[in-house]
Amino acid sequence: MEPYIDAHSHVWTPDLARYPLAKGFRREDMSPPSFTALELLKTCRPVGVGRVNLIQMSYYEFDNSYMLDMIKKEPTRFVGTAIVDPLGPDPARAMRELLPRGVRAFRIQPRYGKQPGPSWLSPEGYQAMFATAEKTGAALSCLIDPDGFAEVDRMCRRFPRAPVIIDHLGRVGVAGAIRAGDVRGLCALARHPSVHVKVGAFYALGKKKPPYQDLSPLIREVVRAFGPRRCMWESDSPFQLVNDRYEDSLALVRDGLPFLTKTDREWLLARTAEETLFRKLRV
Repeated sequence: MEPYIDAHSHVWTPDLARYPLAKGFRREDMSPPSFTALELLKTCRPVGVGRVNLIQMSYYEFDNSYMLDMIKKEPTRFVGTAIVDPLGPDPARAMRELLPRGVRAFRIQPRYGKQPGPSWLSPEGYQAMFATAEKTGAALSCLIDPDGFAEVDRMCRRFPRAPVIIDHLGRVGVAGAIRAGDVRGLCALARHPSVHVKVGAFYALGKKKPPYQDLSPLIREVVRAFGPRRCMWESDSPFQLVNDRYEDSLALVRDGLPFLTKTDREWLLARTAEETLFRKLRV
């Protein structure tokens, strides 16, 4: 099998009869109109990516059916990051029910809890999710801006054994400028051994242009703070493919970033994701 692991890619299908969109979404919102699991494999395998952590797409919200079906179809290649409703009647139970089906993480973000960034983890349901993460080893994958870092710090102090992943380098630089305070806020989370970082979504950060070398200082600080064993590469496809190539993202970590050693690259491109996402949980 191809050696690399993509820790973060979305998939969806134009088959709306079998997999309907969530309330508030329309076919026109799907951009591109199709990015199926097969299309993903046709994109990633030629450049050496053989396994992928699938991220539940917002078009389906809390109905994880398509992602789960793709994991069932390709269990050696895919695991999943599902979404459950933190405001639902029993998010902890919803998490546990998904774990035997190849789900290894759960995406959390301010929108689902209907709270602003500085208080985004205040809903009671998130406390139940962190407690369940501690018990099962399932990770909580955070889609947040830098104003959400302090809440992650608070919950990690309360639930120190809950695995946590920060997506997209914490979206530092998403507005263009990479602010030193945001970098410090992200790196400060390294004090919690359970926190990992996805290094990717390069197309959306800083200058947003391949070969993305302007992101090198940010990535260097993150890898220095967390260590390569807590950093994992992600493409964030298909959004990586809108203006750039899939390989542009992979190449930055595989061939660029001269501060990385050969062993560092092995961790970022496969071993961290394998240990964090492609492992058995305490179901």
